[in-house]
Formats: sequence, structure tokens, C-alpha cells
Amino acid sequence: MTTPTPATVPSNWNLPNAITVFRILLAPLFIWWVLADDGADGPLRWWAAGLFIFAIATDGIDGAIARRTGQVTDLGKLLDPIADKVLTGGALVALSIIGELPVWVTVIVLVREIGITVHRMIVVSDHVVAAAWMGKLKTVAQAVAISLALLPFPMLLGDWVNVVNIITMTIAVILTIASGIDYVITEIRGRARR
Repeated sequence: MTTPTPATVPSNWNLPNAITVFRILLAPLFIWWVLADDGADGPLRWWAAGLFIFAIATDGIDGAIARRTGQVTDLGKLLDPIADKVLTGGALVALSIIGELPVWVTVIVLVREIGITVHRMIVVSDHVVAAAWMGKLKTVAQAVAISLALLPFPMLLGDWVNVVNIITMTIAVILTIASGIDYVITEIRGRARR
């Protein structure tokens, strides 16, 4: 009779985690391009928008590869939301610096994102908090709103695009607050069960 072997724990050194780290490393480049363009809507702004969209769009790729190949790791669960926060937070700060986004919007989003990230790191030895459905919806809303804010469409299509940008950013901020509240409630209930 053979004794069952424990399930193999996937290595942290894998393709999904490498993609996540690569996404994080793209953030300084597109932030620099936004700041260098300084609201002039030149080629750097287009490059910055394109790079942000590429980096944020690859969010689903690392997770899909990890699940399909059995390479889901606690490190990946921790790094993936950090990558999203570095990308979106960096874009919001850059847009606020050049005066295209109210600072209060950036502050609300960053307080929520940093607070939850710090909490995740504090409790990581006890349990890993994966992103919930509302958090994922919030990330999609932020990605759409920031992509539209980065793309210099008003210059090409007219001022009506600014109204669309305000609506999408408002939805993103509301979902940011709602998902933060949902996270806190879920953690309180989870702690009570533990």
C-alpha cells in the first residue's frame, strides 16, 4: 500500500507572477510619459495611454495562466491586486499633477487602495485575502475611467467626451468606496467565524 503524497505547491517563480511583476514595472514609464506630455496631448500622451491600457488589460492573462496551469500562489494573489493599484494609482496621481483630475478623487481612491493593501500585508501570515467580485468590478470600472481620461479624445472628438469621462470616473469612485466597505464587512465576518 502506497502512502499518498502531498499536493505539490507551485513555485513563486512562474510565468503568471513574472507577468504581474512586469505590469508593475511598466507603471513608472507610462507615468513619466504623462508627466512629460504635461497635458499637451502629444505623442507621449498617446504612448502613455496605450501602455496603461496594455498593462491593465494583461490583468486577466496572469490569473488565467495561473489557474489553467495550476500555478496559483499566495504571492500571486498578493501581487496581482498590488499591480492593479500601482497602475491605477500612478495614473490618477499623474492626472492630478497635470490638473486633469480633481485631487480629491485621487485621494479617495488611494486611501481605499493603500488601506486595503496594507491590511492584506498585515494579515498575510494568517490568511490571504483574494479579490472579491466587487473589487474586480471596481478594478474594471477604474481601468475604463482612467483609460478614457488618459486618451486625448476631447481634442479629436470634442468636449462632449469630457462628460463621458466625468460619468465613468464617478462610477469608478462610487465602486471604489462600495468595494472598500464590502471588503471591511467581509473581513469582520471572516474574523468572527475564525
